[in-house]
Amino acid sequence: MRIVITGADGFIGRNLSVRLGEQGFTDVVGITLESSSDDLRAALQGAGFVFHLAGINRPKDVSEFATGNAAFTETVCELLAAAGNKAPVVLSSSTQAALDNPYGLSKRAAEDALLKHSAASGAPVYLFRLTNVFGKWAQPNYNSAVATFCHNTARGGEISINDPAAALRLVYVDDVVEAFIGLLNKPETPSGFVEAGPEYETTVGEVAEMVRGFAASRASMLTPRVGLGLVRALYSTYLSYLPPESFAYEVPRHGDPRGVFVEMLKTPDCGQFSYFTAHPGITRGEHYHHSKTEKFLVIKGTAHFGFRHITTGERYELVTKGGEARIVETVPGWTHNITNIGDDEMIVMLWANEIFDQKKPDTFACPV
Repeated sequence: MRIVITGADGFIGRNLSVRLGEQGFTDVVGITLESSSDDLRAALQGAGFVFHLAGINRPKDVSEFATGNAAFTETVCELLAAAGNKAPVVLSSSTQAALDNPYGLSKRAAEDALLKHSAASGAPVYLFRLTNVFGKWAQPNYNSAVATFCHNTARGGEISINDPAAALRLVYVDDVVEAFIGLLNKPETPSGFVEAGPEYETTVGEVAEMVRGFAASRASMLTPRVGLGLVRALYSTYLSYLPPESFAYEVPRHGDPRGVFVEMLKTPDCGQFSYFTAHPGITRGEHYHHSKTEKFLVIKGTAHFGFRHITTGERYELVTKGGEARIVETVPGWTHNITNIGDDEMIVMLWANEIFDQKKPDTFACPV
């Protein structure tokens, strides 16, 4: 099936094109500003599905709203009708279509054109009134506050905000694209308005603070909760604006005659990750904890772990090697150590359930 994307080189179009390729769609024709009217006609004649994403939202003259949104959509409808093509059409509209400003009126006219085309031809049409879409590849300093915030912050610039309390409704580009592609697999979906979501209700100030926090996390090593929802999507978006020379960064490295200790990252409520090395014959640890717990994974070398219960005197020991993918946990109330009993440097990954607090370390020296 041939899929046609108008506005294929735009923010949403680029994301959609990539995702279609990932799902095995090979006959995808992109229409851009460089395409001719003949290119558009030929593409639509053989189209099995049309994603109509092209539009104008920041014109030099307000009259361009009518030509770039309403009139161009009418042209798409006329070309499909002339070819007798009843291919489904997805329209990337806007929530501003409910408003009576020039942009909103042009978007509503585009919706009306497609609804008339559907009524006349029987072709399914799907109208998405999208709110502020954000994600990778949006153009900064254009029409997306999120893109501008991320771009500027990733380059050490400032974020300019007039009203931090201003409400902001957002939808993530990955969710929009997923909703678009979902229609390819659901031909029975009735024509009309379709939603993409979830939508996130926030404020301009809250978004700015989150983006600033992402940048600051490199120095603090305290990574925000970036695994779910809006924070996850914003964090991914922020990273997509990093220039290549900022892809890597340094973290503190502590060395002594035993080896090195490097903290990698810290979390608000799930502890921290580190790694350390030890030269042959070196023992680390010789302490116990009351509440603090740790997980050790030997990446390279051979480690001997020793344990002793601090009140009963019960002992336990074990040996593990790099490549075994074996986690060793420290248990509250048991003093413990780890010794490199191999001939080469030992490298060990370490997770602790809490961030180290120098004022309250919960670490008490005690030989095994």
